[in-house]
Amino acid sequence: MIVYGKQIFFYLLERHPQKIRRVYLQKRIDPALFERLKKLGIEVVLVDPKKAQALAKGGNHQGFLIEIDEYRFADLEDLKDGDFLVVLHGLTDVGNIGSIVRTAYALGVDGIVVTGLRSLAMEGVIRRSSGAALDMPIALRFSALEVLKELKDVKFGLYVADMDGVDVRKERFLGKRALILGSEGEGVPKKLKERCDKVLRIVMKRPFDSLNVSAAAAIFIDRMRDE
Repeated sequence: MIVYGKQIFFYLLERHPQKIRRVYLQKRIDPALFERLKKLGIEVVLVDPKKAQALAKGGNHQGFLIEIDEYRFADLEDLKDGDFLVVLHGLTDVGNIGSIVRTAYALGVDGIVVTGLRSLAMEGVIRRSSGAALDMPIALRFSALEVLKELKDVKFGLYVADMDGVDVRKERFLGKRALILGSEGEGVPKKLKERCDKVLRIVMKRPFDSLNVSAAAAIFIDRMRDE
């Protein structure tokens, strides 16, 4: 797969050089950096602007395009060993998913489960997460009901975000827990909410109906993480 951008390039170079198959550059780079890539055995290919835009599918590549190994999703069984998981149901915007992954990784979430989708364009998620998706275990399972049942079976407390819930600031979170978030348009379906232990909400200071799902996720994760 192709990911792009200067920040992603240096993230990969510092943390996952073994994942890099090839680097496409629109212009020459610092000789010392070129030598570093050469020593790592990474092929460097100079491309013209038209080729670079084609590889990035029109995205803002900043002159850096990196071919990496295909993303391998985590197994839900492995995620069950963690204490804090986030379940994203029905989210399709890779920008929102990537932002949530970045926050979740920074704040100590142990894994993310994406449900309600058959596939996920991980190139966009990796880019929008600034590379954090390469370090955060992400599982892809279509059936959210099955996921919640499996988590419940291994003693996870299930907390769903919804406007009709209790103030997240007033709760204490101990032990294994999972936060379930739905898309901004549809939210979390009723049949999933009924499987959860508690419904949580963010109390607004001013009259406003909702927050962007990635902003809401950041608040919930911060409130629910280990102190």
